[in-house]
Amino acid sequence: MTTIPITESITESTTVPTFAVISGAQVRRVLQGREKQIVEVVEATYRLHGAGDSVNPPSYFLRFPDRPSARIIALPASIGGQVRVDGLKWISSFPENVAAGIPRASAVLILNDHDTGYPFACLESSIISATRTAASAALAANRLTRGRTRPTRVGFVGTGLIARYIHTFLAGTGWSFDEIGVHDLSADSAAGFRGYLEEADPPGRITVHGDAEQLIRSSDLVVFATVAAQPHVSDLTWFAHNPLVLHVSLRDLAPEILLASTNIVDDVDHCLKADTSPHLAEQLTGNRDFLHGTLDDVMAGQVTVPAGRPVVFSPFGLGVLDLAVAKFVYDEVNRSGDLHIVDDFFHEMRRYG
Repeated sequence: MTTIPITESITESTTVPTFAVISGAQVRRVLQGREKQIVEVVEATYRLHGAGDSVNPPSYFLRFPDRPSARIIALPASIGGQVRVDGLKWISSFPENVAAGIPRASAVLILNDHDTGYPFACLESSIISATRTAASAALAANRLTRGRTRPTRVGFVGTGLIARYIHTFLAGTGWSFDEIGVHDLSADSAAGFRGYLEEADPPGRITVHGDAEQLIRSSDLVVFATVAAQPHVSDLTWFAHNPLVLHVSLRDLAPEILLASTNIVDDVDHCLKADTSPHLAEQLTGNRDFLHGTLDDVMAGQVTVPAGRPVVFSPFGLGVLDLAVAKFVYDEVNRSGDLHIVDDFFHEMRRYG
């Protein structure tokens, strides 16, 4: 089994490129316990994207008239720097899966060689997607609380896989909380998330809230990780204590909440589409003046986050983050000699036979 990187295969020996398949088990083994390192990967990727050393076109949403709650999204992207890779994440969201006992989301990711365009790996990507989302949230929590009182009370609205990963990344990057609030429309999901939290070290005091209001009012850091298709939180008074809100699921907050807050996004053009809460705020006001900048702007010192109002981070989720994390996984699996190569994946390699 060869483990020659495709760039070496093409540019140096001109042999047939190899194609590897990396399983979810392999992905998890590489990423588990490396929260700080992955946050650094995500931070570096945001900086490359902010500097223009990336291509991140709009995501494409495949929707189904007969299954209105379901969708499959294509996220093509290209990243430069030392990563130098192109690719595509193909991720589905079928909420009804949960009732059937299988995860809502499933995904694969294809990595393409920067110089030849040949795909050289296919990776299970639901874990990569959750990891880059959680790393982005943890990075934002760290950067957006500088100059503010560091939160000691966190609340999770929505308690699925993404919420678990975000908590793992917060804990893995040095956060600890005196109080943890939990709210989910599914009592079973809330109970399952509480069980996960009780095994954390240290877990903090855990409260399962019957509604979002009490959770938000009692949390300095609020994480939205739901599958909400439209805003369901609209009361400004719930945010009178000026919390940091990680609005990961993007469609939970009414535009009025955003207009009364400091708004930071990952990418302006990407975030203001597909009827996200920021997109609805733009439609309501006819402008983008309510946006204060991107997370990269904050990291670069170009935007200062004020202490006297709520702060909302709305990350649309950039394909370049998936690529960066996937390339990190590929390089680690390759280095270990555990790549599963599909022999003769590329067959018609001669123009005239």
